[in-house]
Amino acid sequence: MSNVSEIVTSIGVVPVIKLDHPQRDAANLANALCAGGVPVAEVTFRAAGAAEAIRLMAEAQPQMLVGAGTVLTTAQVDEAIAAGAKFIVTPGLDPEIVRYCQDKGIDVFPGCTTPTDYHTAYKLGLKTLKFFPAEQSGGLAKIKAMSAPFPMFKVMPTGGISLKNLKEYISCPVICACGGSYMVTADLINNQKWDEITDLCKKSVEIVKEARA
Repeated sequence: MSNVSEIVTSIGVVPVIKLDHPQRDAANLANALCAGGVPVAEVTFRAAGAAEAIRLMAEAQPQMLVGAGTVLTTAQVDEAIAAGAKFIVTPGLDPEIVRYCQDKGIDVFPGCTTPTDYHTAYKLGLKTLKFFPAEQSGGLAKIKAMSAPFPMFKVMPTGGISLKNLKEYISCPVICACGGSYMVTADLINNQKWDEITDLCKKSVEIVKEARA
């Protein structure tokens, strides 16, 4: 397991973030997440200023593990690395992007939900996979079923995770961390509800600790 995977595993939750106003919100969001005990973020390239958001969050909290999500091209990999991203997350499994990241020496967590995805990931030498979209793809039951023929993988489910089902997911030994946007919704960010974000992070961390106790 890589150092990045170890850090992500130790935290247990990964906020999945879409920032429309990086200059206004990135530093405040980074501070709010870290104050809540969640010094990690997946900043998605679904927003135009993703690279800038990554850079600003990393500058505000240098110890924070900031990565790029919804990466669809090798050009976006380069953009993310230049901005200071420490890991890459893709919605699907693209062997070209995986190999490109491996050549660049940056961790990549591709979205995988089928036996074919898992088998391809195995041949690519991957250890940690994003399971996306989790709930819509069969949820915890499918993750457990997939771990039978592929016990070598740790899984990071994203999609449909909330405070209500976080404990159920994170209690499964196959799962290293859960990605989610429930603590960084558009409403919370756009209305600058930093204290609420911190509170949701604290609640998430407590759930992770209880599940792993």
